[in-house]
Amino acid sequence: MAAPLDLDQLQTFIAIADTGSFTKAADDVHRTQSAVSMQMRRLEERVGKILFEKEGRTNRLTDDGERLLVYARRLIQLNRETLAAFDDAQLEGHVRIGTPDDYADRFLPEIMARFGRSNPLVELSVVCEPSPNLDALIRRGALDIALVTQNDEVRHSEVVRREPLLWVSSANHSTHEAEVLPMAFGRPGCIWRQAACDVLDRMGRDYRILFTSWSATVVAAAVLSGLALSILPECALRPGMRVLGEADGFGRLPDCQIGIMRGHTGHTAIVEALARHIAESLDNISVPTPDDAGSFDFAAFTAARGRRLRPSHVLPGW
Repeated sequence: MAAPLDLDQLQTFIAIADTGSFTKAADDVHRTQSAVSMQMRRLEERVGKILFEKEGRTNRLTDDGERLLVYARRLIQLNRETLAAFDDAQLEGHVRIGTPDDYADRFLPEIMARFGRSNPLVELSVVCEPSPNLDALIRRGALDIALVTQNDEVRHSEVVRREPLLWVSSANHSTHEAEVLPMAFGRPGCIWRQAACDVLDRMGRDYRILFTSWSATVVAAAVLSGLALSILPECALRPGMRVLGEADGFGRLPDCQIGIMRGHTGHTAIVEALARHIAESLDNISVPTPDDAGSFDFAAFTAARGRRLRPSHVLPGW
């Protein structure tokens, strides 16, 4: 029977992958650099693959290293959950989390599953509101933690994920070919709306805003019905949408930054545990990439954060 993988080696491996440096990883895992190098040599011997290659001063994962990273994160998380299940001093209490509805739809299932398995005695209350409202609730002490869209001008959050903003239209309509583009956006003050308008103005494209709502469901409905175009982050893409790119005459948009805001409510231990689960969940979630035929290969899911969809592909059902 093959010997099991060493969890300490996997933890060090993850630290190197996250920092891109043996030296920084050594600080993170409280080992000397020579001990870290020895761990990685033993891990490579154990799996029989080269896991790192030098790229300047950075240690970049090989393809085999990228494959192992997915399993390593799952093994470390399972180890934490196992220990938590037998911990007599488990966290107990109530925590209030806020998130916009588009993030809730994509991210909450993974976050709640991870956190619930590790902390079965903690009750979660979830509030779905747009980021400006969540910001206000955090400041009033009405929320313990919130997942928000980072806006450098009005709020500070710990950024845990970056995704491209994408122009989207209906796969079954030619709305994007209209002389005056019909648009569906969030309400005035939405930074995505402002970013889209700035790009359209620079492009010299005529447009009019037909639908305005804080609800991602409403905006998606306007797009899928062929009544309007919009912009969405990768996480909010839905079956039946088409991603438009520069080849379609649409300029590049800034990335969407997703961050964590913590309230000052005194639930520090629970909030920090939930924040860690959020960061780990968002780091592992990825969006399927269409192949050249326009269909999705579920086996090709990647754990790499911020992977971009190729433009001008139709999203079939998944």
